[in-house]
Order: sequence, then C-alpha cells, then structure tokens
Amino acid sequence: MTEWLPERVAAAEREVGTTFDLTACVREPIHRLGGVQSYGALLAVRDGKVTVASGNAAEVLGIDVPDDDSFLTAGQRDTLWSLADADTGQTAMMPLELGARRFDVTVHRSDGHLVLEFEPAPDTPEFGTLYAPVRSALTRLQRAGTVVQACQAAVREIREITGYDRVVAYRFESADGPGEVIAEEVVDDWEPWLGLWFPATDVPPQARRLYERNWIRVIADVDDTTARLDPQTLPETGEPLDLSLSVLRTVSEFHLEYLRNIEVTSSMSVSLLDGGRLWGLIACHGRHAKALSPQTRAACEFFGVALSLHLAALRERDEAAARERSREVIARLLERYSTDLPVRWSQNPAGLEKVIDCDAVVVRTDGTLSAHGIDPAAAAPVLAAVEVPPPGEVWHSDAVGDGEFAGALVLPFGTGGDCIVWLRRERTVPRRWAADPRTPVMLGPHGRRLTPRGSTAVFLASVRGRSTPWTTTDLAMAVELGRAVMGVAIAQARRLALLNVDLDSFAHAAAHDLKEPLRGIANTSTFIIEDAAAGLDATTVRRLESIQRLATRMDELLNALLYYARLGRTELDRSSIPLRDAVARALEIAGPRLADAQVVLDMSDLSGGLDADPVLLDQVLVNLLVNAAKYARPGGGHVVVGLEHHALFVRDDGIGMPGHLREQAFQLFRRLHPEAARDGSGAGLAIVRRIAERHGGQAWADESPGGGTTVWVTFGSRDLQ
Repeated sequence: MTEWLPERVAAAEREVGTTFDLTACVREPIHRLGGVQSYGALLAVRDGKVTVASGNAAEVLGIDVPDDDSFLTAGQRDTLWSLADADTGQTAMMPLELGARRFDVTVHRSDGHLVLEFEPAPDTPEFGTLYAPVRSALTRLQRAGTVVQACQAAVREIREITGYDRVVAYRFESADGPGEVIAEEVVDDWEPWLGLWFPATDVPPQARRLYERNWIRVIADVDDTTARLDPQTLPETGEPLDLSLSVLRTVSEFHLEYLRNIEVTSSMSVSLLDGGRLWGLIACHGRHAKALSPQTRAACEFFGVALSLHLAALRERDEAAARERSREVIARLLERYSTDLPVRWSQNPAGLEKVIDCDAVVVRTDGTLSAHGIDPAAAAPVLAAVEVPPPGEVWHSDAVGDGEFAGALVLPFGTGGDCIVWLRRERTVPRRWAADPRTPVMLGPHGRRLTPRGSTAVFLASVRGRSTPWTTTDLAMAVELGRAVMGVAIAQARRLALLNVDLDSFAHAAAHDLKEPLRGIANTSTFIIEDAAAGLDATTVRRLESIQRLATRMDELLNALLYYARLGRTELDRSSIPLRDAVARALEIAGPRLADAQVVLDMSDLSGGLDADPVLLDQVLVNLLVNAAKYARPGGGHVVVGLEHHALFVRDDGIGMPGHLREQAFQLFRRLHPEAARDGSGAGLAIVRRIAERHGGQAWADESPGGGTTVWVTFGSRDLQ
C-alpha cells in the first residue's frame, strides 16, 4: 500500500524535518480502531451473547451492560435480526425503547457478530419535517443540466438541511488522484475553497475504499473522547472488531488533526459514486459540534444516491452525444476509404482525429509512419514509448514521455505492429492548490498534518508530463473503429477471394480454349510451308515463319497463364525441405541455362531448410535461377542462394533493375528488359510471388551489394494456411 505514496511527496515529508510519518497514515487500519464516538453506544451479539460493548454502553443505555440479548424484548430481537438479514443494503435502522429511553438503532453484521449501534433519539420525530424540503430539493436537483450545476444545487440543499457552515462538492481527478472543489456554499466569514485542488494524500486509499462501502460518514466532535470497545480484540481473530459499516466508528487521529488544523469541529461526508467507484464527495464542515440524527443522515444519504444517479445520467448523456458524433465520423471514413483502409490511412490519416479528440494522429503501416498534426519524424520517439496491444484491444496512457506529446491511445490493425495512434499534448494548465504540493506536510496549529489553507495562501503549480486523460468514451470509440475496420477487412477479403476464384476460372478457361485454335494456326502455317514452299516467294515464306514463331510465343504465354491460374486452385502439401536438396532439383532444369550464360552458382552455404510445398518451392528456385541466367552481364557472373531470417534469397550480380520499377517486375507478363532476353513469357516473378502468397508469405526484390538483383521469398507459417 505504501507504493501509493509518490516519491516526491515522501521526499518533501522528509525535508520538512518533522517526525510525522505520512506512510503511517496510508497504512493505518481505520476500520479497526477499537472505538466509537461517545454520543452513541455499541453492543455486538454472537450466539445470543453480548461479546463486545463500548465503554460508555451503561451510561448511554441507562442499564448495566448485559451478558446476553435478553435486554431486548422478543419482538425487538426478531425485528433487529430480520433487518440485519433483509435486502435493505448493508445496514438498517429502527426506533427502539429501553426502559424510559428512546433510541435509533442501526444494525449490521461484522466478523460473525450482529452489531447494534444505539443513538439517543430526538424528542420529536424528524421525518415529517424533512420529507417536504428533501422532496423539493430533489426536484430542483433534477433541473440541473450540467455536472457543476447539479453539484452546486446539491451543496446548497444539503447545507439547508444540515446547517453546516461549509458544504463543498469535491471531484477526484482519478481513482487515486487529487481532487478539485467544483461547488461550494459557505458562511461569509470563512475563506472560500471553490476552485482549489487538494493533494491525493488527503484521502488515502483505505479511506477511499470505505467511502465506496458507506454513502455517509459523520464526525460529531473532533474533541470527542472515544468510547473504547471491550474487549479490544476478538479472541477468534486477534484483531479489533471490523467497523467498516459502523455509523459511530471512531476517527483516526491523523484525520482529527487535519480537521483541527483547518478549524473544523464537526463534519459529514457523502459519497458520490460512479459504477461503484468513488467519483467525488460532498464534504460538510461545522465550527461547532453537531451529531446528526439517523433521519437527517438518511435524508442526506438519499440525496447523495440521487445526486450520483443524476450525475451518471448527465455523464451518460454527454458520452452518448460524443459517441454518436464519433460514429458519424467513422461511418463517413469507412464510406470514403472502403476500398483499402490501411493504404488510404498510410498515405493520409486526416479525418481520424475527428473520431477521438486529439492533437495529432499517426498511422504505422509496415513500419512506415504517416501523420496528421505532427511531423512523422517527430512522432517516432513517442511511438517508441507506446505499446501495441493484441488485436481487439487498446492501449492508452496520459504520461508516455517528456516531450510535447504526453498522451497516447493505440489501436492495432492488421499484423506486424500496424496501428493507429492518437496523441495529446502535455497539459500545463495552472492549478490553485490549497496546500503546497511540493511540501505536503506542515506544522499546523494543532499538530503535524497535511494542512490546507484558504484562498489567502493559495499555491500555484502546473501539472507537467501529463495530457488530458482518455475517457471511457475515447476507449470505446477506438474499439468501435477497430471493429468497423475489421468488418470492412473481412468483407473485402471475402470479395477478393470470390474475385480470385472468378479470375482463376476465367484465366483457366480462356487459356485452355485458346490453345486449340492457336494449335490449328501453327499447324496450318507449317503445312503450307512444307507442301507449297517451292511455289512461294521469299516474302510469303517469311510471313508464314513469323506466324509460326508468334503462335509458339502465344502458346508459351498461354502455358504460363494456365500455370498461374492453376496456382490459385492447387492445394498445398507442405513439408520440411532441406535447401540443398531443393537447389539440386532446380539445377536439373536451370543448370544448363546457367552454364550457357557462364553464371556460376555459389553452393558454399546451403544449410537450413524451409517449410513449403516441395513442387512449388522447386518452381520458385527454377524461375529465379533462370532469371539470373537471362539477365546476367556479358561474360557471365555469380549467383548465391541462401536463407536469412527464415527468408529464401537468390542474389545475382547481373544487369539489375531500376528501383522504381522493381514492383512492376512482379506483374504478370511484365518485362523490364525486353532487349536482354527474347525467350520466356515474362511471368516468372509473378509466379514466384503467387506461390509465396499461397503459402502466406511475400516476395520482393532489392538491389544486390555491388549491383544486380536480390529476390527475397518468405513462405509464411503452416497455421496461416
């Protein structure tokens, strides 16, 4: 728990030079302090026996401390036990008479005991007088249209009901962060706190947890003499009775010093919850002792519940409006970029900043950055500090670095670290602190404790290194965008798969149907030359021979097209293949071509293997080795085959290809050097890429060191097929 205390606060505590230990405050078990406030009394009953009693029980109850529960009538006992087990929340309350005295009794269960807390009842019932003002106050509360307006209405009404001198609404920045006073009603002669921030250390973690369990907490008198519990520890646990749900629970000495230092004698806190988590507090302070009756406490608790619900409704309204705006932006983006989202965003991510409020947006695709609102080079250090979560999740932080941008929200898409990153600048808004955040421990007039001062001693400090926090709406819209992108990608993949099937079928049928008439043209030209060559002039013979050559060339192209189309239909039969064996098979076909071009294959390192279809791997190697022979320099050259980072490479020192045309070389029938080779179909690299993609891999070309071309081929993994 001590990790909750920031190091700078602990250091400031040490520098003050006092003996006050702030970490002791954080560690204090405030729910097991072994006492109750003395204006009431506590009895704990187990198995019909009174096992724990407060030291003032006899005085408050007007009877000797009983040994068992016989001091209650049978009706009272049955009602109290039923209330403890009823679905009325964690505590319940009922009026009760003991002799001539009237009490309001609160009942709850703790550590296997039934805990009864007795408070003297007022002379006249308060419910009738409270009902009308509470009902009117709730009606006025419902008219508030903003969070601040609702809180201002609440503090006004609660001060009217209770009569405290100061009532403030206090909103926490985060679950464990500092808080700001956003609404206040205060007497004229007390300094206002509106707009002041209070350090997170003012409400330690264990106090926040109790505020989440109890809607209301009342301290009647900071100078009260605590009524100690007897026994101090339970025999069965060795610890004091757990008073987490007690309405009379005594107060930590740390907190009492805090209240004395700000000249407060009595206080009440009403929790404001959001989804069961502490969102804020209604804090009430009085200069005189004040013990609120259970009826008044119940009215304030009811008001706190109503205010929490109203605040939740206001936030939900605002968040729903923000989500609707973001959905409209997402719909327009998807409609506009539906052809290829990653490609569009990698070129220009403008528009994504409207999905989530931010200062800049960066898209990383295949390791390349594109940005809107920031230079891609400047975005690189920020992206180095973020985490890319698994698909379907988001990662966010409001403190990713020391630079201009402190906040990042990351949405992954695709694979290999592709992501969208929304960025927010560092927020440096000055805050007015009620205590110097650099020296939180001060010697107050009544003790060593965190000592907030009023507006005459305000400390200004700017929050550094953090951005505006990402809201639940921001996170929800990022996830929604991710789902929308995934939906588009799946739809595109399905359309592409159907299109590929159609194209494969068309290419196969077209190539097959064209081969028969083409064969007829070639055969007819051959017959004419053989049967009537003596009667034909030289020009006609040349034309017939051209028809033969073109028909042969067309047949080669159709064969390549048939093979290319067949690759889309072929089922893979993957196995582990030693590279040396695959190269040996490829040389049976490509070896003569290499020898004719005087190209020498370096076979010094053919270790390792590949997981691929052996027939298709052979075709890849044959095509790449034949290309190395076709595009060798005059006088021959060298070619190297090997593996690097699980990728096959074939590196030659031939004539190479211009960098801006390398991608075109992988297009079907595309030849960058038609003058360098007259044979072949120009489909070799297209077939290589097709085979790589069928395996779930990729194929690309780079320039070889010293000139020439290196073709790389990966074959994916077996689980991608």
